[in-house]
Amino acid sequence: MNTSEGFDQAIEANHAALDRIARGDPDGFFELYSDAEDATLANPFGPPAQGRREIEEAGRRAASNYREGRSVRFESFAKVATADFGYTVEIEHFEAKVGESDEITPVALRVTCIFRPENGVWRLVHRHADPITALRPAESVIQA
Repeated sequence: MNTSEGFDQAIEANHAALDRIARGDPDGFFELYSDAEDATLANPFGPPAQGRREIEEAGRRAASNYREGRSVRFESFAKVATADFGYTVEIEHFEAKVGESDEITPVALRVTCIFRPENGVWRLVHRHADPITALRPAESVIQA
């Protein structure tokens, strides 16, 4: 497997999966995810999930918050691939109807994805997404 070429394909598939999430369909991400029990997902709507069953439950719950959307652009801050793993740090920009709203709304998420090759295919083993895309005050970390 060509490390760089295969990793770039995984990133493109990851971006296409976001387009589906914006329409409420998480299956694109599930196609990318490792089946290994150490795989994790941390999305903006709940605590981290581990293992395929929890990832699918959390992913479906998260995707249910979006509909009629589309990805807009990706700001890349880091992209690293070695023979053993790869990761990206991006801000994902998309638009969708969020929650109960009937208005298309812009959304931006800070996202870190970690991939590893499994049987010649780059698989997603961790995805962390949160809405922090700008400077925040120290008090923002205090739990209310």
